This record gives sequence, structure tokens and C-alpha cells, in this order.
Amino acid sequence: MNLNQTLAVKPGAVALMALMAATRFHHFGTPFALPDASLAVFFFAGLWLGGRYLFAFLLAEAVLIDYLAITKLGVSDFCVSKAYGFLVFSYGAMWLGGKWCRQFTALSVATVAQRLMALVAATSIAFLFSNGSFYWLSGRYPNGSFTQYIERVAMYYPPYLTNTLIYGVVIFALVSAVKSLLAAKATREAI
Repeated sequence: MNLNQTLAVKPGAVALMALMAATRFHHFGTPFALPDASLAVFFFAGLWLGGRYLFAFLLAEAVLIDYLAITKLGVSDFCVSKAYGFLVFSYGAMWLGGKWCRQFTALSVATVAQRLMALVAATSIAFLFSNGSFYWLSGRYPNGSFTQYIERVAMYYPPYLTNTLIYGVVIFALVSAVKSLLAAKATREAI
């Protein structure tokens, strides 16, 4: 692969970057904004696009959006702490989960189930990195205990997982529908 292929603009990458840019401002969403799609973006970038440059670019985009949201749009900086760097591991888990799913190529119930299980596993690992590092390292819980941490997990894990699964199901469905339509069109044109 030459440098021009490495730096070529890929429509899928642009779509995923746009999705992150449109949703990253509100982690769990509001009545007026969708929840953050960053986890799903990293998963699908790993699944369909790969490449360490794109991973680094998506990380830079996430940091830039967070910076702009906090400094220009008045979004709270509560979640930015010395644990913020652990998001690299969270997004890395999603990316690697997506890359692992590349082996499931056939469109079948088993493949869909395998991809969903991988999405759940990657999201769970990402949650442990982001939530665990925030709880134990951010300084926001100086008298933290394992019991309190479990209570926080019970509070934050369900929406964390649910939002990512919803994005995952919707994106998988849209891409599958587009692929089916393009295949049907190609078949009709070949006849």
C-alpha cells in the first residue's frame, strides 16, 4: 500500500467522523441531542476501515470536540481528569472488537449474533477502562469504596451499553440494507 492509498479519503470514515462530531457533546443524550456515538464509531472504524492513522485521527477528533465543547459551548468539564487518558484504552477496546469481527463476513443469524456479542464484550471492556479509571483515579471520589463503585456501575453501565447497542444495531441494519440494495441493482444491471 502506498502513501496515496493510506491518505485517501474514505466515505465510510467521513460518515463515522461526522456521526461522532454530531453526537459527542452529550454523553447520555438530552431531549434535544442524541447520545454520544463515539464507542460505536470506534467499533465500526475497526470493523470496516482499520488503520492506525484513522484510529489516531478519531482520537484527535474526540479530544478536539471535547475541548471545543468545554471551552466554547459551556459543557461541563467534570469528566476531564487525570483518568481522561484511559479513554485511549476504551476506544482501543472498541477498535479491536471491531477488527476481531472482520472474520464474520456472511450475513446470517449466527454472524449477527457473533457481532452483537463482540459489540457487548468490547463495550463492557471499554466501560471498565473509562468508568473504572474515572472512579478510582479522577479524584472525584476521594473516599471511594468498592461498594460505591458497584453502585456507580449499576447506574452508568446500562445506558452506556444500551446506547452503543442501539447505534450498533441501527448502523449494522443500514449498512446491510444498502449492501443488499446495491447487490440487487448490480444483479438487475447484469441481466
